[in-house]
Amino acid sequence: MSYSQSEKMEIINLVEKSPLSVRRTLKELDVSPSSFYTWYHKYLEDGFDGLANKHKSPKQFWNAIPYWEKKQVISIARKYTEMSPRELACHITDKLGYFISESSVYRILKAKNLISSPVYTLISAKERFDNPTTGVLQLLQTDFTYFKVIDWGWYYLLTVLDDFSRYILAWQLCTTMTTDDVKRVLDMAIKKTGIAKVLVYHRPRLLSDNGPCFISSSLRMYLKENKMDHTRCRPYHPQTQGKIERYHRSMKNTILLDNYYTPEQLIEQISHWVEYYNNQRYHEAIDNVTPADKYFGRDKKILYLREITKKRTLQLRREINKA
Repeated sequence: MSYSQSEKMEIINLVEKSPLSVRRTLKELDVSPSSFYTWYHKYLEDGFDGLANKHKSPKQFWNAIPYWEKKQVISIARKYTEMSPRELACHITDKLGYFISESSVYRILKAKNLISSPVYTLISAKERFDNPTTGVLQLLQTDFTYFKVIDWGWYYLLTVLDDFSRYILAWQLCTTMTTDDVKRVLDMAIKKTGIAKVLVYHRPRLLSDNGPCFISSSLRMYLKENKMDHTRCRPYHPQTQGKIERYHRSMKNTILLDNYYTPEQLIEQISHWVEYYNNQRYHEAIDNVTPADKYFGRDKKILYLREITKKRTLQLRREINKA
C-alpha cells in the first residue's frame, strides 16, 4: 500500500505517542516495520520533506524564499535557541509580519547545521479525551509532580490547568501531598477565574488521579461547597490526565537542567517557566497560539491575521520571482 507524505507523518506521530511497543503499534496500524524505519530515518535526515514520494511532480519556484528572509531566519534561530522550527515559524509570522512555513524553517536551519536530530520518545498520553471540552473553565486538570532540592529533600509541585486552553491557573511548591495542599491551590485557581463572584450555571469539573489527597472525604466536601463535580482517572491509567502529564514533562525537561540548593531557587525557576509557558510558548495542540491567547479568546484574531499575512507574503514572493 502506498502512503502519502502526510500519512507517513501521521503514522510516525502515532507510533511516537503510543503507549504500546513500536512493533505492536505497527501491527495495529498494519504497517511493516521495515517501511516504518525507512520513513523514520528519512524523517531524521530531512524532516517532513524526507517523507515525500519520489514520483512527486517537479517543484515550483514562484514562491522561492528570498535570500534576506533566509538570513533573518538564521539570525532569529540563533537568538531564540530554545524554539523549534514550528515555534520559529509562528514567531516570524506573528512578530515580523511575513509568512514562512515550518518545513521551510527546518530546511534553512538544516542547511546550516542548526538542527539537532529529533529524540525518539514514546509518549504515554491520551490524544483525545473521551468527552472533549468546548470552552474554558469546563474542566480543570490537577496533579502533583516532584523535585529534589539538594540538602533539603523532596518537594511536590501541585498544578491546576484549564483543559481547553492548557492555561496554568494556579500552582504551588509543597512539602507534603495532603488534601489541605489541594484545597489551598484550588482556592488560588478559583480566585483567579473569578467564578466565585459571578453567577455561572456550570462550575468547572475537577479531573485528578486516585491519590489519597484526591479521594478524601474532606476534598469531597470542599468540592461540594464550591459546586464542582469530581472526575478521577481509571486506576493505573495516567493517560487520562495526558495534558497535565505532558505539561509536567515539558516543564521538567527545562527545569531539571539545573541543580537547586534552596526551595526559593526552585520556586523562582518554576515561576519563570509558568510565565513563559502561559504567555510565550506556542502550543501545537491549540493551533500554535499560547495558552493565554486561547484562554482569553485572542486565538481567533491571531489565526485570522496569520492567514492574511500568509496570503500577502505569497503574493509578494510571486511578484519578486516573476522578475
